[in-house]
Amino acid sequence: MRQTFDDAADPAFGAEHLPLIREQMAAQGLDGFLIPHEDEHQNEYLPDANERLAWATGFTGSAGAAVVMTGRAAVFSDGRYTLQLAAQTDGELFERRDLVEGGVPAYLETAAGAGQVIGYDPRLHSPDQLVRLKAAVETVGASLKPVEANPLDLAWLGRPAQPRAAIQPQPLDYAGEASDAKRTRVGQALVQAGADMAVLTAPSSIAWLFNLRGGDVIRSPLPLGQAILRTDGSARLFLDSQKLDPDMAAWLGNTVTLERPEALEPALRELAGRRVLIDPAQSSAWYFEIVEAGGATVVRGPDPCALPRACKNAVEIEGARRAHVRDGAAIARFLHWLATEAQTSLPDEVEVVTRLEGFREATGALKDLSFDTIAGAGPNGAIVHYRPTHKSNRRIGLGQLLLVDSGAQYQDGTTDITRTVAVGEPSAEMCDRFTRVLQGHIALARIRFPAGTTGSALDVLARQSLWMVGLDYDHGTGHGVGSYLGVHEGPQRIAKAPNTTALQAGMILSNEPGYYKTGEYGIRIETLQVVTAPAAVEGGEREMLGFETLTFAPIDRRLIKVDLLDAAERAWVDNYHAQVLEKIGPRVERDVADWMRFVCAPL
Repeated sequence: MRQTFDDAADPAFGAEHLPLIREQMAAQGLDGFLIPHEDEHQNEYLPDANERLAWATGFTGSAGAAVVMTGRAAVFSDGRYTLQLAAQTDGELFERRDLVEGGVPAYLETAAGAGQVIGYDPRLHSPDQLVRLKAAVETVGASLKPVEANPLDLAWLGRPAQPRAAIQPQPLDYAGEASDAKRTRVGQALVQAGADMAVLTAPSSIAWLFNLRGGDVIRSPLPLGQAILRTDGSARLFLDSQKLDPDMAAWLGNTVTLERPEALEPALRELAGRRVLIDPAQSSAWYFEIVEAGGATVVRGPDPCALPRACKNAVEIEGARRAHVRDGAAIARFLHWLATEAQTSLPDEVEVVTRLEGFREATGALKDLSFDTIAGAGPNGAIVHYRPTHKSNRRIGLGQLLLVDSGAQYQDGTTDITRTVAVGEPSAEMCDRFTRVLQGHIALARIRFPAGTTGSALDVLARQSLWMVGLDYDHGTGHGVGSYLGVHEGPQRIAKAPNTTALQAGMILSNEPGYYKTGEYGIRIETLQVVTAPAAVEGGEREMLGFETLTFAPIDRRLIKVDLLDAAERAWVDNYHAQVLEKIGPRVERDVADWMRFVCAPL
């Protein structure tokens, strides 16, 4: 199993590293410094060299921030990471705060004082973030100051080198559309947006637009780089030459110019008089400052690759189907092991993770995991984004639930699946909660909705059964998923938070309601599904969209309280399990297939 920064992070990091950061702050005349989780590419999952928040605090969640003042400090996370934040950080050194409720701006209004200077690295913050942060510090008479040299980077002795993974082409058989066709299509969108060109900084956009895949970002086949795309589809692509095969220029074609990363800043300063589209949600304030300093006009708008990337073409959707059936066979072998040998051997979480990765590696097609496997036994399952390390590792106990959230990267598709299984005999409460989560999952899988519907309009479907008994969960219900790209992809999502992106045919999203009882257990059921235009509803007056399920693996029937389900819900479970048998049964060994026939039998 590939080691990640999680294995090295420690609550003691604060005591060790805060003095070093403060020493560098003092040398620059700073009274405070802002540490976001995001890196120069606004990545969610980071190369080890960019895990600044983890190095400073010990917290390794994918959403967070920290503020270091000369005499106090705070670390922030959202509801998914409340328990993880408490476990990974030193409460004597850091105030633990909610990232959403007030967040960093509200903290600065209490922590900063008149005349104080709060430093920030403009390469790590979006311009919209800085507007809110600046307003917060100015209310108390303090000020924000951009730094040339990041104090944390200067303090981080032995910092890992930036990654230089080889970049590979993503052939047309998998991509489904040539790069020049994509660039022409996106270039036309730039004209409609009133721009002459766009600066692209998101690694997923670089990978998708140029039909490239890399390995700079952990668990995601992404190359770190930037591009300037013109309206005619021609482009300047800034990549480290050490990552490139000599034949890459020929693959890209003569309308793409390959340039060194050092050439980016001069190129941005040469755009005087042009209208340049930059996405304030994807690109840091540094890009805006450099482009405007060069005399160009910034057009603020969404990354023009995001929506077309999210709407998968027919080749990508068929690839996703293949990848999920292949992955489903590995999951079936894993669940069979959990249901048989593991029920008596009671393995620990690390062994669970290792076994599952072994089943995926046995496919012969695994490129990487799509994220570090979440395997939470008993109370660890209640930590939403828990990842077992050798320090936190827990052995499964009888009468407990085991929550396993995992995914794989195959060249034809990215997978993400969660299954919760009982070890020994589950309690009546566990079965009740599991069934209510299942009801929400079914409701979202079955829904039909008119064009123009957003994911936020559907979110309540997944929560309704829990809400009826006063329960809920603190994470979103569904995220977009890439095509051999990031396992988390926008702009679409299904969540309570408002989202203005309507769901469109070809979008792949997760369906993952859950329930978590702190200190006892966690439950989540997750499959991926693609938005489709199904057959017209009989008697209906409008064309509807719906979801086609992509993920096929047994759902633990021992946890289903059948009398809570209505007839349509029972039929859905039976039909889903029949498809699991049909698609996965022929791909596994006889003992696994025999077990599947038993666990997939009609309710």
